[in-house]
This record gives sequence, structure tokens and C-alpha cells, in this order.
Amino acid sequence: MYKPGQLEKKQLRKIQAQTMLGMALLWCVAVQVPAAEDRALWSLGPLRLEMPKQGAAIDVFLQQALDAQGLQFSPPVDRRTLIRRVTFDLIGLPPAVTEIDAFLADDAPDAFPRLVDRLLASPHYGERWGQHWLDLVRYADTAGNSGDFPVPTAWLYRNYVIDAWNDDRPYDRFVREQVAGDLLPSGSLAERQRNIIATGYLAISRRFGVEEKQFHLTIEDTITNLGLAFLSLSVHCARCHDHKFDPVSNEDYYALYGILQSTRYAFPGTEVFQSPKDFVPLVSEQEIEAVIRPFEQQVKTQDEEIERLRQLTLTIPPGGERDEAVVDYQQAQQKRVELLEAAPQYLKAYAVAEAEAMNAKIHIQGDPHDLGVEVPRGFLSFFGTDHVITDASDSGRLPLANWLTSPRVQPLLSRVMVNRVWQHHFGAGLARTPNDFGVRGERPTHPALLDYLADRLIVHDWSLKWLQRQVLTSAAYCQAGDWRLDPSRRERSTKIDPDNALLWKFPRRRVSAEELRDTILLLSGELDRAAGRGHAFPPEHEWKFGQHTPYIGSLKSRHRSVYLMRQRVKRHPFLATFDAADPNVTTGQRGESTTALQALWLMNNPDFHVLAEASARRLLARNDGLHGVLKSAHLQLTGHPPGEVKLQWGMDYLREAGIVQDRLPVGDSGVAAVASYLRVLMSSNMFLYVD
Repeated sequence: MYKPGQLEKKQLRKIQAQTMLGMALLWCVAVQVPAAEDRALWSLGPLRLEMPKQGAAIDVFLQQALDAQGLQFSPPVDRRTLIRRVTFDLIGLPPAVTEIDAFLADDAPDAFPRLVDRLLASPHYGERWGQHWLDLVRYADTAGNSGDFPVPTAWLYRNYVIDAWNDDRPYDRFVREQVAGDLLPSGSLAERQRNIIATGYLAISRRFGVEEKQFHLTIEDTITNLGLAFLSLSVHCARCHDHKFDPVSNEDYYALYGILQSTRYAFPGTEVFQSPKDFVPLVSEQEIEAVIRPFEQQVKTQDEEIERLRQLTLTIPPGGERDEAVVDYQQAQQKRVELLEAAPQYLKAYAVAEAEAMNAKIHIQGDPHDLGVEVPRGFLSFFGTDHVITDASDSGRLPLANWLTSPRVQPLLSRVMVNRVWQHHFGAGLARTPNDFGVRGERPTHPALLDYLADRLIVHDWSLKWLQRQVLTSAAYCQAGDWRLDPSRRERSTKIDPDNALLWKFPRRRVSAEELRDTILLLSGELDRAAGRGHAFPPEHEWKFGQHTPYIGSLKSRHRSVYLMRQRVKRHPFLATFDAADPNVTTGQRGESTTALQALWLMNNPDFHVLAEASARRLLARNDGLHGVLKSAHLQLTGHPPGEVKLQWGMDYLREAGIVQDRLPVGDSGVAAVASYLRVLMSSNMFLYVD
């Protein structure tokens, strides 16, 4: 019997591996691993095209499925609900009362398609849809390591994403830029800068621990996100062994690992090395050579001296010599601070660049200290025999970007993105596991429709705005919720299709955390519609963050919520309360909770009280009496005027609050009463849900 202290490290690993293998086998039995003949992946095959013979393609496919179950679409939705629905969906803000009135008065047959085009052309479109992408790639303005170091220029990537959606950047180009933008040809310095910033997708991978040597965890995080975001495949499951279900081998994983290991990520700083480095300058090559490289060499030399002195303080015994070394170490650090204070000023991107090209060795059981055979850099072998990089002189990111967008992979890449767009308009994708197109994911409810749209997206030059026009102008999108159905039809439809998988009604949804905050700011007149930029982080030379003293930022802003500072260690309290994405992990689909904290926030939060009072003052300034205030409040918040019953409820509420005459005073008592009513209205389902 060995005692723990007598076992060698590799023996311990062997026992751990055997234990893990035993547990995996038990788990496989428990979940009933599919037989080999059942494991063919629908998502990896070619697009199976079934062209509709007549009518709007989306509706034809959906109607066929409804007919098979004896179901039909719900009646068309009223125009007030429709404009509120599509405006929130495309720009994340409610329509203005004047916009509603104009749409109601427009009797032209193309009134709704023109409304869709106007919203797609809005700069706020990119802010709304860019947020969906930022959820997916787990965007944050801090690094996530033990000190959660700030990343002052992460916002450049965030704004790149917003601009890409606004510009309708072809999706395949969007993918290539994020993986290898710095390696793509560019026709101008501006395009070159944009391409570099795009690789912030790789740079924002989460950092771990207190030392740079733990970087393997960051590479693992990158591979996880790359597999899920672009391909909806759990490639990361092959880190320790071949994937148990999907055709991803252990060698495939380390073929990708080698590409990223050959890539230099910008370094945000760690507890033992406080200052950032390797950010990519966004200036001309001439300025880099003349100013930046000499300065970087000075910093590098000083860093090497600091590390030498640090090691010296750790290795020599206490005494006079060590005390001198400590003093020298402190002086060297101070010299570095002074060097940084005099640094040349230029914009630098949190991005990646080429590093020394090398193949990775397999980490046995995922342990980076127990290495196996070397694996050539490359892509997933399932997609063909040409998946290995033949040029050993570069990282392989450009071939990786080309593989991801190659004809062999395009069906999967397009299916995944079509499914994501569909999900954000209908609440659920045609395949309801948007981040898992593998064996364990759900198969699509309408496979022919998914493949048709995936093919058309490719044909239309990967234009996501084209795709959205097709979705939004369909009868399926323009139908009402089940509240328009007679009770017997609603009961029968619900019994046949309780999950609404066949889309016999339009599914209502709650406004997102960002939409809620932005709408409240908008009503109060406090919303700053300008594009946000960076954040007021402390100067780099003052950073002293660590495991027990991490960076914690609470930065106020009146910009749209997409521009708020997103921190990994400490989430934004309002966004977290209302189910915004966790920036530590990829979020393909947000959860939706209903908690007492949400109601308490809307009724009691001091910031919300201030905004409600500002909204009340605006309403009082525009209206002469109770009726006008109440009608304006309902129109702005719900898109609908209040009925007689709701109007009377509002009148009674304001009178109970101390207002007894119809003509409201603009003083404190009037403001307090109306603000109180607004808080009630903003807590109601009429406001919080989009029908």
C-alpha cells in the first residue's frame, strides 16, 4: 500500500486517469450513448435543398408543418403591436409615438417592408445586434485573471462588432477578420487598423491565475469559444480524449491548440507582473519603427531586469545581500513606472499577432505538464484530408480562417448563423440548442427551412440584413399571439403543440436587461444616443491589482447599455439582476428568471426613482391634465393608448396619491405622484413584455 507521499507524479496521474475513465464509462452508460449508426450528424452534411414552389418561402415551409398537424397561423397582429415588436427586435428601443402614428397612417402595401428597411439602416441596429454577438463571444472590458485587470482598449473590438452589423459586413468576411484580420490584405491604413482590431475576438479570451505561465487555460478558453460560436460544436470536449459523441478527435483539438500557441496574445497584466504589454499599435509602420519599437525595447530591457531582481530576492537567503536586492528591485520597478509615464501616446489594440510557429504536443488527460506526441497544426479532420498546415513558417490562423469559411464548412457555418438570427426573432431557434449542433443537441424542427435559408444566405453574399428582411416580412413573424384566438382553438393548438415549435402563434418575450435600462433612460430624456468609447480606468502605472485586491469598477454612464463597462469578476448589478449574459462564458441563449429582486429594483432602486421623476417632469411639461399624462405614459411605454378601464385606474391612483383636480401642478407633489405611477407601469407586463 503506497502512502500519498511515496507516489511519483506520473503514478498519481495514472490513477487519476483511470478514475476519470471509470467515471466516464459509468456516465456513458447512464446517458445511453447513441449507437454508431445513430450518431450521423445532420449539421455536418451538405445542404439539402427543397425549393418552395409558390408563396413566401418561410411561410410555405412553416405552413406545411402546420398542415400536417391540423394547425394554422394565428391572425395578423394589430399594427401598434407590430411596430413595437419589430422596433424592439431590431434596435432595442421602443418606437416613438410619432413613428407609431406615421405607420398607422401609411396604407401602402409596402409600409411594413419600408419600416423594416428604415430600422435596419439605423445606427442603433448595430448596437442591438452587436450585443447578441458580444454575448456569444463573452466580451468583457477586464481580463478575468486573479486581479481582473482592466483592458482599456477592449472597447475597440466592441465597436468593431457594432460597426460590422451596421455595415452588413458579409458574415464569412466577419468570421475571417476575427480569426486572422491582421493577416488579411488591406488597401488603406484605416482598413488595416480595423482588421487588427477584429482579432480582439481572440484577445478577449479569459485570462487565469496570477502568472503568465498559466496561459494554456486561455488557449483552452479560445478553442471552446471558437467551436461554440462559429460551429456550435463542443470541440473543447476533445481536450482530454476523443469526443464521446461528435467526430472531433483528441488530435484535432491539439491541431487547433498549436495554431493558437503560435499566436501572440496581448498581455493585460497579472498580479506578479502588473503592466500590460504586446498590445498592437494602430499607427503606420514608419511610426512603429521610429518611435514605438525603440520604446518597447526599453520597456522589455527593464522588464528583464525586474524579473532578474525578483528571482534574486526569492533565491538568496535573508540578510544584507537580500536586502540590497529588494531595494534594487523596488528601484527597478519605480524606473519602469517613470518610463511608462513618459511613454509615447498612441492607440493600441487588445489584439493578437504572429508568434514563433510551433506544433503542440498532446496534453495527456489535459495536463500541460504531461506531454504526448506532437500534432501538426490544422483544422478538424472530419472536414477533409487537407486539414493540416503545410507551411511551418506561420501560426496557421489565416488557413484556419479560410477553413472556417470554406465550401466544405459553409453549410455548418451558415446553418448556425441562420439559427441564431431566427432565435433572436422568435425566441427559439429552428434547432433549439443554438450552441450544440452535435449529437447531443436537438435536431431542427424544420430542417428543410433551415437548409433553405442557409443556402440563400450564402447565395446573397452572406448578408444578414437580407436574411432578416425575409424573416421579418413573413406571415409567421407578423402573426398575433394566442390571445387573439378563440378559447377552443387556443386550447386545441396548445394541446397539439404545447411548446409552439410549429409557430402557430407569435411567442411573447420579456425585454432584455439592456432594452429595459435603455427605455427607462429614453423616457427620462437622459439617454445619450452617441456611440460610447472607452472607460475611465486608472492609469496603467498606478495598477496594483492582485488576488485579494482585484480591480472593481462602478462606472456611471448614460450611454446605451451595450457601451457599459462589462467586468468579469464583478458583474454589473442591474444587468445581472435582469438576466444579461455572463461575460465569463459564451451565451448562445440567455435564461429568463422572475425574481423578487427584479420587482424590488424597479420599485425601490434610488437611481430608478431619479429617472422616474425626470420622466414625470417631462410628461407634466407636455400635458395639461391627468388624461394627457396617462395617455402619453402608456403610449410611450406600451405603444398602446390606455382603455377606459386602465385610464380610470390611473386617475384613481393619482388622486389617491394626493392629486384631486384634473389640472396637475408641476410642483413636487405632482412629480412624486406621476413618478410613482410610472414605476408601477414600468413594473407591469404591458411594459416588460413584447407581444
